[in-house]
Amino acid sequence: MLKNIDPLLNADILHALAAMGHGDEVVICDANFPADSVARQTVRGHVLRMDGVGAPRAVRAVLSVLPLDTFVDDPASRMEVVGDASALPAVQREAQREIDDAEGRSVPLASVERFAFYERAKQAYCVIATGEARGYGCFIFKKGVQLAPDAPEQK
Repeated sequence: MLKNIDPLLNADILHALAAMGHGDEVVICDANFPADSVARQTVRGHVLRMDGVGAPRAVRAVLSVLPLDTFVDDPASRMEVVGDASALPAVQREAQREIDDAEGRSVPLASVERFAFYERAKQAYCVIATGEARGYGCFIFKKGVQLAPDAPEQK
């Protein structure tokens, strides 16, 4: 067991997150998402799992070690509800709170149409499947950089 590491972050997930570079993307998805088939097309090539946990809790775990990209407008995205792009289901509102808490600032989730989300997910570094039973618990996060304490600030 490692100190100060969320216990949901198993060795495979930690390895994938550490191996990602600035600008690489990670998908966190619900139990209905075609995680296995999409993950086969990602850089990692296979699905990573956080079974038995909801998407917002998985978001908290991942963002406890993964900095979001500050050089892009939308480092966090959500799958939009089919037929109602402005709808924010409870699972997405809960994930939004986890994102804002992790970043210490507001980082609004960008909306991505369902099929565009699938295509973008195929280009991701990896897919982490959760046990989230609620629909639309699917998110994409773009990795940023963690600067040394004496490095110049990011925007």
